[in-house]
Amino acid sequence: MRHLALASALAAALVAAAAPLSAQQAGASGPYKVLRRANVGGEGGWDYIYAGPDGRLYIPRGESRAEPAANGMPATTAAPSRVMVYDLASLKEVGMIPTADGHGVAIDPKTGNGFLSSDKVTMFNSKTLKVTKEIDVGSARPDGIIFDGYKERVYVFSHPTRNATVIDAKTGSVVGTIDLGGVPEEGVADGHGMLYDIMQDAEGSVAVVDVNAMKTLKHYPLGGPGRCNGLALDDAHHVLFAACAASGPMVQGEPPKAVMVILSATDGKILDRIPLPGGSDGAVFNPATQEAFATLGNGFLAVVKENSPTSFTLEQTLETMNGARTITLDASTNRIYTMSFKRGPAPAQPAGGERGGRFRFGRPVPGSFTILEIGK
Repeated sequence: MRHLALASALAAALVAAAAPLSAQQAGASGPYKVLRRANVGGEGGWDYIYAGPDGRLYIPRGESRAEPAANGMPATTAAPSRVMVYDLASLKEVGMIPTADGHGVAIDPKTGNGFLSSDKVTMFNSKTLKVTKEIDVGSARPDGIIFDGYKERVYVFSHPTRNATVIDAKTGSVVGTIDLGGVPEEGVADGHGMLYDIMQDAEGSVAVVDVNAMKTLKHYPLGGPGRCNGLALDDAHHVLFAACAASGPMVQGEPPKAVMVILSATDGKILDRIPLPGGSDGAVFNPATQEAFATLGNGFLAVVKENSPTSFTLEQTLETMNGARTITLDASTNRIYTMSFKRGPAPAQPAGGERGGRFRFGRPVPGSFTILEIGK
């Protein structure tokens, strides 16, 4: 996922780049709605959001500078990098884990050991939120992270080293690394020995990994989509859902469109392509409802219904919040969570040039960071 120092600007870029939705596309008709909007405040960007098996919601927040009052916006105080922790039932803050530029969290439900991807990998006790170990992963820059119960291991994905670091979730020891053959983003495991990771290469692909051999076996090409970030898995029916921000070359002067590519996890066969009404940066699948979800940076959630393992429809596009681009599922309640903050007006564009600076898309409104809970 994106570097936290740039997260807020890049989220806004997704908003600015997305085409406006028509009334039909943006229709809220469907089973899902925003059930709660919890204004939890706090300054700084964000990255992956994670609903843990411990009934807590983890959100890494980036460092932010103090800013003076300007252009009708109040002053803000500086904030350090940290992971904010909330109770899923109440969405009240229950704690914080200090970190340097955190990205994502994974928890082993058996041991209660938690892992945070940052400059290093931080191991913590999920009950007390106390750090228990700092894990050196060499030249890797930890980003995406998942726990797989198959061998009770944690997989940490790194862009520059194009690999996954494998960590024993019981001890926090590094088991080894897996060459993924591309720039990895979101990963998913089937719990039976296979792991899949979406690649950010120009054409888009999914790496297929044998976790027993700790080896990438092959790549499933996505047939042209690029800027792919989200990946979800229906393990029971062996179906992958790849959410891509753009697809294909310019056609008659029109820019490439966002798309969800649906493919077989068994052989990589493309089963369908569902147009998305905005660029996506995260995806999840809920086996209880047979639906895939993708958060779109322009403020919508796309819900794709799996009617059968070979039939899929865009069931709903639900309005959420501009910049709400990452997503998590609490499988115990079938609730979806995403988050974002509000922005003030963008500054005027200088004559003869493009807007520049950190706030070219508008300064974040202090204290406006909001968690959205979505359900039926």
